[in-house]
Amino acid sequence: MTNRRLKILYWLPRVIGILAILFISVFALDAFNPEKTFWNQLGDFLMHLIPSLILTLILIVAWRREFIGGILFTLIGIGFTPFIYNHNYAMNHSVGMSLLIVLTITFPFILIGVLFLVHHYLKKKSLK
Repeated sequence: MTNRRLKILYWLPRVIGILAILFISVFALDAFNPEKTFWNQLGDFLMHLIPSLILTLILIVAWRREFIGGILFTLIGIGFTPFIYNHNYAMNHSVGMSLLIVLTITFPFILIGVLFLVHHYLKKKSLK
């Protein structure tokens, strides 16, 4: 594999990871409710940001330890799929809509994990 392709494969999961975490962070904005006090809103907002903070920590780990990060991102994506599907299906009773939401939320993390793992193995192979 060429050096340029390895470099692209190096940056691709990192950039997608940052974008996916920012996307998940947008959901924290629904914590703001004009009927609540400022401090309650701030507390709710910070509580809603916990998943983003955890994902950011995993991205930091993955940045240095691609194999561990790849496994963690893949497990998070696969592990949360049934929970997100069941939650959305209970709200909208639509299989198609629930699958689309799962695809939008969890698939990027599975992709990120796989890309980290692929880069790890290709880098390891090119060093031999």
